[in-house]
Amino acid sequence: MAKIDTSGWQKFIIGDLFEKLDTSFLGKGVKKRAVQDHPDEMYCVPLTYAKRYNNGIMYWGKVGDFKTHKNALSVIYNGAVSAGRVYAQSEETGVLAESYMIKLKDKDVSFNTYLFLQRVIEICIYSRFSYSDLAVWPSVQKEAIWLPVDTSGEPDWVYMDSYMSQVMSDVEASLDALGQADSGVTAVDVNEWHKFVIGDLFEKLKLGIKKQDFNKATDVSEEKTDEYNIPIVNAKHGNNGIMFYGRREDFETAEMTIDIVQNGAVATGDVYAQPQETGVLWDAYLIKPKHEINSEYTLMFLAVAIEKSIKGRFSYDDKCVWAKASKICVELPVDSSGNPDWEYMDSYMKRIMVESEVHLESLRITLGI
Repeated sequence: MAKIDTSGWQKFIIGDLFEKLDTSFLGKGVKKRAVQDHPDEMYCVPLTYAKRYNNGIMYWGKVGDFKTHKNALSVIYNGAVSAGRVYAQSEETGVLAESYMIKLKDKDVSFNTYLFLQRVIEICIYSRFSYSDLAVWPSVQKEAIWLPVDTSGEPDWVYMDSYMSQVMSDVEASLDALGQADSGVTAVDVNEWHKFVIGDLFEKLKLGIKKQDFNKATDVSEEKTDEYNIPIVNAKHGNNGIMFYGRREDFETAEMTIDIVQNGAVATGDVYAQPQETGVLWDAYLIKPKHEINSEYTLMFLAVAIEKSIKGRFSYDDKCVWAKASKICVELPVDSSGNPDWEYMDSYMKRIMVESEVHLESLRITLGI
């Protein structure tokens, strides 16, 4: 889809179009003790915080404890890199702290329209606010945004909806192509693959926290900075298993490893390649191939193969500890000697990444970014 012609757009004050929503805490006790950092059957209400990624969602609460809204926008007002971020929320969502929700006044529009508005507002406010100049509603509501208009000079909601509908269709097509890629490359013949016991190929690394008086509240950061620059794995689902960043001098680290999450309602059994220097906090561990591997592509191949073998075998009540995971078999391609074919894994993943880049570039053009 071509970039939008904005020559006929007009300026609107955010506060004239939107209102701030009530996101009160309705539960008992201390609000921050009524949440957890992963969802499960009980804690199933997404809550926004000063989060740069994951659609602004950082915690989950119980139904009834938080006043929630859907088909609305979340605005992060605090954070070194997250102040001014805007997210569209399609499901019932609440607020823990450092953020708020807004919605169009007396106007019922589609979620696609909110996706359009999310991008427009974020372009306007993200660069204008910071950690020292918070994106609070009294300030944000005075800012002006540019929107397409209809023949009456009013915001053209129909155009916004149809435009984003087309964008989402194009995105889905690109993602489908990204997933399938060239069937001639991605369709792997596994008939000749052999089974290997994971513990025969990998060893668990004993990596600890070096700082004697370590305090999670002050010794890690959710954002990477000059001080906190070492990725730290934890019970994290998504973001390649990285939940925090630590100081280099505080953690024992390793490179060219694979991260296995051993705990978490949804993260248990997740496996991620960690080619960079990485440390461990809790609820996860790093394993390293006994065979020397210097290719991140081979590491990625192995991570996918291992997760396919172990994901689903473990749960929050049956942790994916190394004593159990090491005994499970993983299927891998083999060379003429019957040993794991490391070269094939490397070349296969390289081709997949090249194809992925092609489709991601198509996606970038579609979104006009």
